[in-house]
Amino acid sequence: MTFQVWGWRREDAPQVLAWVPDAVGGRAGVPMRRSLATKDPTAVERANLLNMAKLSIKGLIESALSFGRTLDSDYPPLQQFFVVMEHCLKHGLKVRKSFLSYNKTIWGPLELVEKLYPEAEEIGASVRDLPGLKTPLGRARAWLRLALMQKKMADYLRCLIIQRDLLSEFYEYHALMMEEEGAVIVGLLVGLNVIDANLCVKGEDLDSQVGVIDFSMYLKNEEDIGNKERNVQIAAILDQKNYVEELNRQLNSTVSSLHSRVDSLEKSNTKLIEELAIAKNNIIKLQEENHQLRSENKLILMKTQQHLEVTKVDVETELQTYKHSRQGLDEMYNEARRQLRDESQLRQDVENELAVQVSMKHEIELAMKLLEKDIHEKQDTLIGLRQQLEEVKAINIEMYQKLQGSEDGLKEKNEIIARLEEKTNKITAAMRQLEQRLQQAEKAQMEAEDEDEKYLQECLSKSDSLQKQISQKEKQLVQLETDLKIEKEWRQTLQEDLQKEKDALSHLRNETQQIISLKKEFLNLQDENQQLKKIYHEQEQALQELGNKLSESKLKIEDIKEANKALQGLVWLKDKEATHCKLCEKEFSLSKRKHHCRNCGEIFCNACSDNELPLPSSPKPVRVCDSCHALLIQRCSSNLP
Repeated sequence: MTFQVWGWRREDAPQVLAWVPDAVGGRAGVPMRRSLATKDPTAVERANLLNMAKLSIKGLIESALSFGRTLDSDYPPLQQFFVVMEHCLKHGLKVRKSFLSYNKTIWGPLELVEKLYPEAEEIGASVRDLPGLKTPLGRARAWLRLALMQKKMADYLRCLIIQRDLLSEFYEYHALMMEEEGAVIVGLLVGLNVIDANLCVKGEDLDSQVGVIDFSMYLKNEEDIGNKERNVQIAAILDQKNYVEELNRQLNSTVSSLHSRVDSLEKSNTKLIEELAIAKNNIIKLQEENHQLRSENKLILMKTQQHLEVTKVDVETELQTYKHSRQGLDEMYNEARRQLRDESQLRQDVENELAVQVSMKHEIELAMKLLEKDIHEKQDTLIGLRQQLEEVKAINIEMYQKLQGSEDGLKEKNEIIARLEEKTNKITAAMRQLEQRLQQAEKAQMEAEDEDEKYLQECLSKSDSLQKQISQKEKQLVQLETDLKIEKEWRQTLQEDLQKEKDALSHLRNETQQIISLKKEFLNLQDENQQLKKIYHEQEQALQELGNKLSESKLKIEDIKEANKALQGLVWLKDKEATHCKLCEKEFSLSKRKHHCRNCGEIFCNACSDNELPLPSSPKPVRVCDSCHALLIQRCSSNLP
């Protein structure tokens, strides 16, 4: 008896009957009331699919337990389970447009599991590598079979249901996977971890299969009712086994997570210890550098103070010497200035005398002209005399000009005087000849000669005195020039010394600025040292807290291990296997009874197991052997602060 469930329309949904097993009487095929006609059609669809999923999962588990738990792809309940899961995943799918047609497949949301659950990448890669699959529906069916063989179908679909924002791209808001029914189905899929499936996906034609639900498998007869008690017992045993396995898996996961946390804490502890050692070394180095900087700072301050004192004394002495030398130079300058004034006055006097002499020469020329008028008859004889007189006039004019430029050419005066002497000698010789020739004009000529001789003597005496004065003044000028050179050299040396002192002062200022910067760096280093000390104390406190947490976590791990051993029941001896006490090795008899240790599971006599302590598996005090009693007491004492 088969029914095509997925062929209805949305308008015919209230008329569909869902076959629900009766939990009390075990009856099947009881139709639901027609009150569902008033409900939402999508809610009715979800309820029907949820009931079919419950029936298929329960029937698959029961038949697998009776069949031997190892299933292949030809097993009918397994095929019906895949058909029901396909219908559940197809409920409420959105239609996706493509270039050729409209696409509506469940491969899209199943392919999304790879991004959410990294372990599902192997299934996706193996499904894509299958050669016989051509349609997305075939890939989705192969994915469901591989997930069942991995016993991870519930985990994969749970990750998919949690991400509702991603599922909204593929499903409508009223779809089964978007509502609570999807979470219920995922919870039911956990029970399939009991089943071992061996499915061949390569040779199976998954693209062309028709997804039809066969309801005849879920209709029970009288024989099935008779075997209900046995199935109930088997189901209870399997539920207990599944619960124990699930608990064991959770405990293993917690133990592994605690191990990883302990390893990470140990690594962080070692890193913190290394950082503390490095910080301590840095603090020691900084303290040594601090002491060195302090000592160097003190030495630099002492040297700078001494150097400043020495430079102050030198500067004071040099200033005093400079003042004395300045006074002496001022006095010498004043004297030289006075001498220049005196020389200028003497020069003016000489110029006045020369002007007087020039006027005298003019008078002599007038007298000579008168003489020429008187001696007109003797012109032939006096022509030479006139020429000589003209030469004398030219010489006098040249002397006047040379006397005006006596400041620049004092040396030329000696030559002019020599020429005058020669010409005067010539004039005297000529006059003597004229005296012989001119007897009448002897008196006039003699007077003129006397006057000329007097004038010449006076000129000679004056020139000699002027030469002496000029030589003296030249000597004084040379001395003044040497003194000025010495003064200039002294001033240059003083300026060089002042420049050196300025350089030394600038160097000292730079050193003081460096000392101030060193003081600032020293203060900064002190602040950093205090901060490092604070960080060091904080890290020590954190390490102490981490050590306490590590000890607590280790104790918790030991307790969890003991609880795990107690739950697993690895060492629980039977009464027949033990003939002697494990501690005292005495043989058991009617007088010496056997007693189990509730901690280790071994068998002891009454004397060796006369102890009671509460265990993690039982809060009440139970019997414990002597060795376990000592170990547990030691652990409890170590747990106490």
